[in-house]
Amino acid sequence: MADMTAVSLPPALSQPLTAAPSAAEMAKRGEIRKTAKTFESSFLSIMLQQMFEGVETSAPFGGGPGETMFKSFMTEAMAKKISDRGGLGVADSVGREMLKLQGLK
Repeated sequence: MADMTAVSLPPALSQPLTAAPSAAEMAKRGEIRKTAKTFESSFLSIMLQQMFEGVETSAPFGGGPGETMFKSFMTEAMAKKISDRGGLGVADSVGREMLKLQGLK
């Protein structure tokens, strides 16, 4: 007969069950995700502003004080859209670090 004491469970079954995350923890995770996305969007906005720093637009579609003012709005909108579409991965890294600091995984 086979020795029944030598039976081992698969790793997934041998680990203790963890409780489902509470509503407060889920809310905290949502806040962290939102903050990380906002950070990535701000980071991208600064990068895009630097990228467009020396770009001059010829008349009749550019120039003047309006272009300078609205260029910042354009880079902010572009950065937000890039971040919303997956971004560069900055939000994911920042979010993981924020979760670690909060004691969440």
